[in-house]
Amino acid sequence: MTLLELTVVILVLLSLITILFVGARAWKRGSDRAGCLMNIRNMQQAMRSDQNMRNSAPGGLGLLATNIIGANGYVTTGPLCPTDKATAYTYSSDGNYPALGALYATCAQGTEKTNHVFNSPITDW
Repeated sequence: MTLLELTVVILVLLSLITILFVGARAWKRGSDRAGCLMNIRNMQQAMRSDQNMRNSAPGGLGLLATNIIGANGYVTTGPLCPTDKATAYTYSSDGNYPALGALYATCAQGTEKTNHVFNSPITDW
């Protein structure tokens, strides 16, 4: 092999490796976003279950964070965002159940930069 052929082979291999890493990063970002959506959905369902058990209307009083998250709650520990495994979700804490179509939990990682934006329909949650 000549030096030119060897250089071309190395460049082709480096290009293929680069494409592989870019694809893996995109897959990881998508899986983190899906995990975050599932965490938010689970918290929303736990909040609605508590609301149904207490026979309260949407927007009504009676929501206690300890009824949702805790040893005796629907979720034993508060979930962490899969993006960095450290960011906790923020919860509505005014004592009212959120209105229909409003989220109980939100993620601080939901920015355009991280492509971790929540844009799915939530009316059936």
